[in-house]
Amino acid sequence: MVANLWEGLDEFVAVAECGQFTAAAERMGVSSSHISRQIVRLEERLQTRLLYRSTRRVTLTEAGQTFLQHCQRLQDGREEALRAVGDLASEPKGLLRMTCAVAYGERFIAPLVTEFMGLYPQLRVDIELSNRTLDLVHEGLDLAIRLGRLQDSRLVATRLAPRTMYLCASPSYLERYGRPHSLSELSRHNCLIGSTDTWLLQQNGREFSQRVQGNWRCNSGQAVLDAALQGIGLCQLPDYYVLEHLNSGKLIPLLDAHQPPNTAVWALYPQQRHLSPKVRKLVEHLKAGLAIRKEYCEQVRFSV
Repeated sequence: MVANLWEGLDEFVAVAECGQFTAAAERMGVSSSHISRQIVRLEERLQTRLLYRSTRRVTLTEAGQTFLQHCQRLQDGREEALRAVGDLASEPKGLLRMTCAVAYGERFIAPLVTEFMGLYPQLRVDIELSNRTLDLVHEGLDLAIRLGRLQDSRLVATRLAPRTMYLCASPSYLERYGRPHSLSELSRHNCLIGSTDTWLLQQNGREFSQRVQGNWRCNSGQAVLDAALQGIGLCQLPDYYVLEHLNSGKLIPLLDAHQPPNTAVWALYPQQRHLSPKVRKLVEHLKAGLAIRKEYCEQVRFSV
């Protein structure tokens, strides 16, 4: 009885979209008489006329127009469910195009993607490492790895890992210029400026951006790190640049009470109802790989 409730829906949609019984029959690979019988039975069950029939053309009644919209949504949902279940067992294949910031991509993302490709030899990957924020839809990209705060609400975001920002300086700098003990003292220090001259901080539980100044600027995190290690000034950099040097004592953390809340590493992809296996499984692989790295960093950090 339940199955009978669905009979005729596909035939009805085919007739409504094609405008003819013959064309609908050709689309479905059945006879015109089969189409006609299914439509008649459907109308009898609904006790409503769905179609006006003529020798040349079929048009929808008002009830038919309303019913068509619901049937099309049911078809879409059915196809979506079938693809979702089928993709659980399917392997990633074809071309996957993605982007990431240069330094983070080289150090963390590219090695994990290479590892992932070893698991799925039918997959091809094109990685664009760029510090520009590329438009995924315009550039035809499947995936972007973004750091920090997200701006583009058109994209679906999955959090891959936390990202901690540290304000720090070398012992040699602090010996010469002293250690800042409050946010107001930052203006007295030479701040190494990277891609932005505002630093993310917090005070009394509230996050805010503070503009800083200094005589050195470069849009490379590695270059900022090198300058800090040489005692040129204070820097604010993500954990993956500085943890090793904080552990060794080559850099000293500053103003811990004002360290901003963790930002994050994100996987972003265009909004769509169903993710392809290649994107979904790569995101899972990146999340697992970055979690292992975070656990290792925390063990090293707390052992010193």
